[in-house]
Amino acid sequence: MTSFFGSVFWLLVTLGVLVTFHEFGHYWVARRCGVKVLRFSVGFGKAIWKHIGRDGTEYQIAAIPLGGYVKMLDAREGDVDPALRDQEFTGKSVWKRIAIVAAGPGFNLIFTLAAFWVMFMLGRPDVAPVVTAVPHSMAAKAGIQPGDRILRVGGEAVTTWSDSMDAVVNALLGRTPLPLTVRDSNGRQRQLTLPLNQLPPGLSVDQYLPRLGLKLAPPAAIAATVISGQPAALAGMQGGDRILSVNGQPVADFIGFGKQVQADAIKSPQLALAVKRGNKVIELHITARWESLQGQPKKWILGINAPAAELATVHYGPIRALGASLATTWQNTTQTFSMLGKMLTGQASTRNLSGVIGIAQVANASAHMGLPWFLNFLALVSLSLAILNLLPIPVLDGGHLLYYLVELIKGSPVSEQTMIVGQYIGIALLFTLMGLAFYNDIHRMLLS
Repeated sequence: MTSFFGSVFWLLVTLGVLVTFHEFGHYWVARRCGVKVLRFSVGFGKAIWKHIGRDGTEYQIAAIPLGGYVKMLDAREGDVDPALRDQEFTGKSVWKRIAIVAAGPGFNLIFTLAAFWVMFMLGRPDVAPVVTAVPHSMAAKAGIQPGDRILRVGGEAVTTWSDSMDAVVNALLGRTPLPLTVRDSNGRQRQLTLPLNQLPPGLSVDQYLPRLGLKLAPPAAIAATVISGQPAALAGMQGGDRILSVNGQPVADFIGFGKQVQADAIKSPQLALAVKRGNKVIELHITARWESLQGQPKKWILGINAPAAELATVHYGPIRALGASLATTWQNTTQTFSMLGKMLTGQASTRNLSGVIGIAQVANASAHMGLPWFLNFLALVSLSLAILNLLPIPVLDGGHLLYYLVELIKGSPVSEQTMIVGQYIGIALLFTLMGLAFYNDIHRMLLS
């Protein structure tokens, strides 16, 4: 499956699951409040599948998958049969209408908690936050050394690379100085500060990250395993040998070692490697081979495998996973509101918004990383949908809740004229937001 079709497929899966769950919230609470549901639709536009249930509700899947709706019996949309008047939406108490409207975002929140809970029980594979810094970058100037392990970011303990970067990215949005606690390879702890306030304003996170220059540390220059019958094994190299130099050129890590081999072997395949075995330094003479392995392009090979990255799987039992789910949901909720606040005040750039294209790309990538990572992605998108729908923008659930709050205060419904004007304003705001997010997606694709 190509990246394009994979992205489209996983986007449809994501929207199908989350929209269905959101609309089911409206549907379920409406039925419990005695409101007749006329149609339950996943998607907009022309129906590509429909079914009339025994309750008289029309269930359908529509052609445009960017949302959905629950159509209820509503006197504002036409005459209501007197026999069904007690099942009409506007005739219900304001508290029941609030419950029905709030149920969509509420079910998204329930889905978020459930997805995080299952993810933590399954175990989300990750790598340890052992890092290095690009030379002359902000991270290097702040004191990050190759092999440093990040222990705390902004005062919060972290155990994985993903958790570390989530905290760093959140700080990048506001360009606030970020304290780090790190431990070097000798076990010594240090306190550092990334001066993110020195970054220029108005850029996206994707533009800030290269300036920051914080990266996972590459594998050490150690022969984890040596393949039998290949040049390194024939020359006497053994698993566990630490590679010091190639043709007299020192190597700092396995990636640097690989680059040095390719650069020198093209001049002469006869290579002299200095390796440390125990307390001894041994020189090995190896003849590199020009071969293709497992269908990959040809290159100079020695038959040495790099050390695997240190894994840091997050895996809990049911009780602890529930606590972790609640904590993660709360943390992401506060971070989302913080980001929205920073965008509104100009502290963070609107370039950080992502639209359908960006969501599709991340959906595809997370799905290929395994079920726990896809559940993590679904949980984050579901939470974003809940928060977005609660914003006080007419046409969104939050806009309707605002109307009902006004009704509670003034004792009567908002006028029809006000609601019509609000709809136009809401549609304009929504299309502006969608257009900006789409522009950002296209801009990122052109720059990548």
